[in-house]
Amino acid sequence: MTMETTPRWAMPMLHAGQAQKELFHNEALALIDMLLHGRAESADDSAPPSSPAAGQCWIIAAGASGAWAGRDDALALWTPGGWRFVVPEEGLALWVADRGHAMHYDGTDWHDGALRADGLYHDGARVVGARQTAIGNPVGGTVIDVEARAVISAILVAMRAHGLINP
Repeated sequence: MTMETTPRWAMPMLHAGQAQKELFHNEALALIDMLLHGRAESADDSAPPSSPAAGQCWIIAAGASGAWAGRDDALALWTPGGWRFVVPEEGLALWVADRGHAMHYDGTDWHDGALRADGLYHDGARVVGARQTAIGNPVGGTVIDVEARAVISAILVAMRAHGLINP
């Protein structure tokens, strides 16, 4: 028995003696183009845009309507031939333009990526933020206890600002 589509992304397979192989081949290329180093315009739209450009892709938000109805969480790619859809597989990651960072699919839901412009996140909480100014070295030596406490306080403030410890 021959397979009609690839097992992971359901790309059409070519068969010996098949008529119009270019249609199947081109469909597979359109899907590869959507997934290879993928980029989505947004993950917050549940209805198709009114005038998409060929090659633009979206992660369909919950409550999909119009041409996207019933395709929540799927990828939608606009082509000159109309919409192409792909059901995401666990582990898929795409850059999402309007968020400025990647999102990944865990097999059930889409999640924002850990690395973002404003820091590193874990479970949705920022744990490392933007670089702060340097903490000065203690100077002098006549009031060591006061200076040590000031430096420790500055270290704690910086670690909290970076999100490395809780406030």
